[in-house]
Amino acid sequence: MPESVPSLNIQRIDTRRDDVQAALDGLREKLSPRGDIVSEAGRQRTMAVFGEPLSPQQVVERITQDVRDEGLAALLRYTEKLDGAKLAADQIRVSRDEIAEAHAAADPAFLSTIRRIRDNIVEYQSAILHKDVEVTRPHGVSLRQRYIPLERIGICVPGGAAAYPSTVLMTAVPAKAAGVEQIVVVAPPTDFGANNPDVLATCHEIGVTDVYRIGGAQAVAAMAYGVEGLSKVDKIVGPGNLFVALAKKHVYGEVDIDSIAGPSEVVVIADESTRPEFTAADMLAQAEHAPGASILVTWSEEVLEATAVELAKQVAKLSRSELTIQSLRSFGCLILVRDETEACKITDAIAPEHLHIATDNAGELIKKIRNAGATFLGNYSPVALGDYAAGPSHVLPTSGTARWASGLTANDFLRTGSIISYSETALKEISSAIQTMADKEGLTAHRASVDIRLG
Repeated sequence: MPESVPSLNIQRIDTRRDDVQAALDGLREKLSPRGDIVSEAGRQRTMAVFGEPLSPQQVVERITQDVRDEGLAALLRYTEKLDGAKLAADQIRVSRDEIAEAHAAADPAFLSTIRRIRDNIVEYQSAILHKDVEVTRPHGVSLRQRYIPLERIGICVPGGAAAYPSTVLMTAVPAKAAGVEQIVVVAPPTDFGANNPDVLATCHEIGVTDVYRIGGAQAVAAMAYGVEGLSKVDKIVGPGNLFVALAKKHVYGEVDIDSIAGPSEVVVIADESTRPEFTAADMLAQAEHAPGASILVTWSEEVLEATAVELAKQVAKLSRSELTIQSLRSFGCLILVRDETEACKITDAIAPEHLHIATDNAGELIKKIRNAGATFLGNYSPVALGDYAAGPSHVLPTSGTARWASGLTANDFLRTGSIISYSETALKEISSAIQTMADKEGLTAHRASVDIRLG
């Protein structure tokens, strides 16, 4: 049975005696964005809105279908029922005057910070941007791979428990670096969402003017299918709650999406060189997302115990202390491993969204780990660097998907296509290969399209 940290009751795993795989599987299951589990609060909520206890997946299916069928009327209805905001059709879009006014009233120091972060993002995202590639061969062969920015994208910005101007930066700026011209931002009609002056000021500062007071699955559906006053987009990106994640999954294929995100998560690998107060602070920074998963992996029992003490000490001082404690109890874990090799193996199995290697040989350990959305090396590279300022986007793969998925970059806003050009001489030289393959597959029209050109 797992031991407990006094007062916090954080799960512990000791690889020398516990069934590590079963424990990790259980933790991963809790972190997955499941759509078939109904809480009591959720049951009551769906009864009030829909008249029956629907699962989150069923709620999303109902909302998206209604928005697709009824358009603006359904969007307004669900905005009132789910967000408590009774809006007229002409109130959904935030006017350009409102956005400009928020910018004019913003703290100059805040705007200076926005500009500094924007410049960091642009520098990084421009440096990694794909460029056209051309391959030429003798006798008039040209093969080109070209990259074309998407025309119109939509960004989900959360606005339930806190305001997130950082999400505007970490999604819209990479899109702009890629050359996207039309950017739509949707955020709930709340004081933390589309009514938040800092969010609006950030949009104005980076040149985003299409902002809408809509959130949840209904906002995703509106961007995917289009409604009166809001044309459909080509791709939807950005974080959100379970309903946003499931809605993005549901509309994929109608539009592209970035990912189906679960709760935020961090794995911290620590040794005796790591200051326990740093480690605890890193873990609490993820837990305060509520939900947010915080996992310590160490081969030192002293480090584990010291971190546990620091967690209990620091959490009491946080503004979101109660929610953070709930996250630690539900999604936190302290893992004691045998050695560095096992630490790397377990981290790869977790495939965390954020990985902080805070050991004295962090540069060596990262070579042994394949799976992480974003990795932070050393005691002075906290995850908050990536969340706010460094340059890479903070939109990252969660729920173990870092095994095959990547974080959002400017390249995700490019569509690629090949361009093939052959001269008559070049076609003659390769014609026998085409004819052989067409004959093997019995596609006579394919062969004829070459033969007719050769006379």
